[in-house]
Amino acid sequence: MWFRHNRESGGKRLQPGFVRGFSIGLGMVLLVLGGALAFHSSRDVHATGATAVEASPAGAAAFGKGFEVVAKQVEPAVVNINTEQIIHNAAARMQDPFRDFFGQESPFNDFFRNAPRDLKQKSLGSGFVVDANGYILTNNHVVENATKIKVKLADSRVMDAKVVGTDPQTDLAVLKVAASGLPVLKMADSDRTEVGEWVLAFGSPFGLTQTMTAGIISAKGRVIGAGPYDNFLQTDAAINPGNSGGPLVDLEGRVVGINTMIASQSGGFQGVGFAIPSAMASSVYGQIVKNGKVSRGWLGVQIQSLTPELSKSFNLEPDKGVLVAQVEPDSPASRSGLQSGDVIMKYNGKDIHNAQDLSLAVADTPAGSAAKLDVLRNGRPTTLEVKVGQRAEKVAESSGSPEETEHGKLGMTVERITPEIARAMNLTSSRGALVSDVRRGSPADDAGVEAGDVIREINHAPVNTVGDLMGVVRSLKAGSTVLLKVQRQDQVMFLAFDLS
Repeated sequence: MWFRHNRESGGKRLQPGFVRGFSIGLGMVLLVLGGALAFHSSRDVHATGATAVEASPAGAAAFGKGFEVVAKQVEPAVVNINTEQIIHNAAARMQDPFRDFFGQESPFNDFFRNAPRDLKQKSLGSGFVVDANGYILTNNHVVENATKIKVKLADSRVMDAKVVGTDPQTDLAVLKVAASGLPVLKMADSDRTEVGEWVLAFGSPFGLTQTMTAGIISAKGRVIGAGPYDNFLQTDAAINPGNSGGPLVDLEGRVVGINTMIASQSGGFQGVGFAIPSAMASSVYGQIVKNGKVSRGWLGVQIQSLTPELSKSFNLEPDKGVLVAQVEPDSPASRSGLQSGDVIMKYNGKDIHNAQDLSLAVADTPAGSAAKLDVLRNGRPTTLEVKVGQRAEKVAESSGSPEETEHGKLGMTVERITPEIARAMNLTSSRGALVSDVRRGSPADDAGVEAGDVIREINHAPVNTVGDLMGVVRSLKAGSTVLLKVQRQDQVMFLAFDLS
């Protein structure tokens, strides 16, 4: 870790007497100007009848005292987590970087050949106590693959910890230490947290234990591509390496989020941090402690958010509902009568604005329970009841359908064009591949590809199905030029970009 020290400037030094006299003179000028401004401000206030608001030293001190109270309340429950991981056969992964220069007779051959076969890798993070009997909540990536976990409590005790359970999908983990009577933190309802609220982040950035930083909730419901259940709180409270797993609390000392990651071009904090909402963390924690794992609801549908063009074709307001692209056979959705082309407007009475809303709502529904779907079918509202199934483990770990897995390669997600979608978009056939999402900043985005485009050709090869498109894409290598023929409403155009 680097600390920057102040340095004395070079050049000639001003004489002390001159500096003292100049400072006094400048202070008197500022005093006179301040008095004049105060006089005019006071006169304006009296003239308009407005109430003057003055900066109160007592108010500022009270505000600072509030932070002190929260710090004293929260810090005893925050822990430092140190992990150790054994990387087996590490020597086999180490290559002599000088071999290309020296050839087979490199003088460093023996060094790399005799390197230790097993290496220890250490890391650190944070966590906090949620149960007085030693249950600790942290991030999965803090303890993932760890062979040894040490937890340092606020009272300086260091204890071995065992993993109760993890949930990589939400990057959460629950640890247990052999202790009782520990101070705990209460979980707030993050759904009630509003943008602009003050929050405080606690943890051990760079190993500096019991560190507190202050900021606000900058945004809610952030989807950043970290996993299938993205729903992050964004904050400008400083989060740095070592903060992961620590609590993000409100001014009452209640946990509203779990610090997880930052958006940074430098590797350090740049004003954008993300935390897992406490509402999600509470649900995951409860299931892990009770069952040792997390179970999620499952409908058996492929869905997509409505583009502006699709919303218009369905006569819907923007940001309303999600489109059912496909219903899997013998799934809870198919047994309920849900059909491809249906638009799901509400789930258990809750408005659905995009695909993420529905995914989160279904995942949080216990398997076997009934859910009510408000659906728009061919412009007519209808209500369906579905018995939610349990998402299989291999499905939960999947990154999506084959179409979605190419998102990273092309920079866009494509979907099959069902007859219902074709009718809604006034397409003459179901041939082609529908672009449902374009990753911002990707080559496809730079080339001008938009959600709602229908891909007709790729590199002069016709695209009748998604499979046709994927077959060509899989054969492409980095640096290849991609030429797409797309239909955008009534227009047909060619777009080209290099595959990164």
